[in-house]
Amino acid sequence: MRVIVCGAGQVGSTIARHLATEGIDVTVVDLSPEQARRADESYDVRGMVGHASHPEVLERAGVRDADMLIAVTRSDEVNMVACQVAYSLFNVRRRIARVRHHGYLEPIWQGLYASDQLPIDVIISPEVEVANGIVRRLKTPGAFDTVALADGRIHLLGVHCNTSGCSLVGRRMKELSTSGGSGIVVGVIVRNGHAFVPRAEDQVQQGDDVYVITETDRVDHVMAFLGHKEQVARRIVIVGGGNVGLNLATRIARHTPSVSLKMVEHSRERAEYISRELRDAAVVIQGDALDKEVLLEANVQSAETIIAVTNDDETNIFASVLAKREGCSRAITLVNKTSYEHVLPALGIDAVVSPSTITISTILRHVRHRSVSALYTLREDFGEVIQATAQEGSRLVRGTLREAGMPDGMLIGAIVRSGQVIIPTSSTRVHPGDNVIAVVAYRALRKAEAILAGPSSDTGH
Repeated sequence: MRVIVCGAGQVGSTIARHLATEGIDVTVVDLSPEQARRADESYDVRGMVGHASHPEVLERAGVRDADMLIAVTRSDEVNMVACQVAYSLFNVRRRIARVRHHGYLEPIWQGLYASDQLPIDVIISPEVEVANGIVRRLKTPGAFDTVALADGRIHLLGVHCNTSGCSLVGRRMKELSTSGGSGIVVGVIVRNGHAFVPRAEDQVQQGDDVYVITETDRVDHVMAFLGHKEQVARRIVIVGGGNVGLNLATRIARHTPSVSLKMVEHSRERAEYISRELRDAAVVIQGDALDKEVLLEANVQSAETIIAVTNDDETNIFASVLAKREGCSRAITLVNKTSYEHVLPALGIDAVVSPSTITISTILRHVRHRSVSALYTLREDFGEVIQATAQEGSRLVRGTLREAGMPDGMLIGAIVRSGQVIIPTSSTRVHPGDNVIAVVAYRALRKAEAILAGPSSDTGH
């Protein structure tokens, strides 16, 4: 498989690294010589300097032989034109574009992206995806991450085991079903910054973070079992009135109008615009979120949750820390730099939202084997949760899970068969057509795909 990635920023370079690791032929195009050189030297990819929407540049990048073009430059317009050129001049089979400006995403303009107009197969909007991720976290306040899978029948929950009430602590994985943990699969343990898929003899320790898989109907029970009984926020302060903040405020106001919502925005012009857009749904305060008086005016001291989503990581981090110091119960913080990831829990930040991780998850779903219908990245350095359809003739359906020969770093957390959820054991059998939820570390990805794939399957859609 050959892929052209337009844009060597954080998202583009990370996507290129993932694909190259899987043996895919990747060329990265960027206008910046430094970015292109860094991609060329850092990963097993080819870095090229040039304007990503110019036909001559794409031709030099090998687009004539490409199976897919992924356009994630900083410019929506460049991304869209690159897809147009790839389709119209070079007949590239799959085209994915990141589009940020909400003006391009209004439902009334959907016809713009038809094959006879701007032929883009998949449009990724980080702002919309980030807002979706935050709304999910608001619904399960004790979790730092939450993802619905299998049409909402299954939930993946990321939870801090930092309370004395966490019943997982000290229990071996093989003992869960007999110690009150039936219906729970621990897919990942994160200990001192190191993530791993646990084995039967492994134990959860105090201070670990865990990712667990369970039926959606049991989420409240599972959260209580893990020592978390936080109430859904009724008073929320949003810091940052950009596209993410406005999208988020609009969604909260529409779906939970009883929530008391306040927003802090630094720009007077933007604050006035947001106030007109939201009307009575929120109180908009113009000011610096790092000013204690502004935060107190927003009543962070009595808010259950602060959500910091400005365009500046440091502002988001310090506004969250200041708000919690003043008495706010919980902080959800947007952070772009992955280098901050490991230090944020020590600052008291409860949940981190990474736009690049969300974007990468969405893109990889469309690159993986055709049986993969959903994908979520678990920490950029660790692995993924995959939802896939079990294929006729694959190793997964030839016997029990114990007999499937799954590699270290792979775990089947749930099976959905005819609408029914099965939490598997080692003696469970997977049937062709079942939906399986698998946790896969990157180091085990190739072997995992070989187990999931049918005898004549290939990668891609």
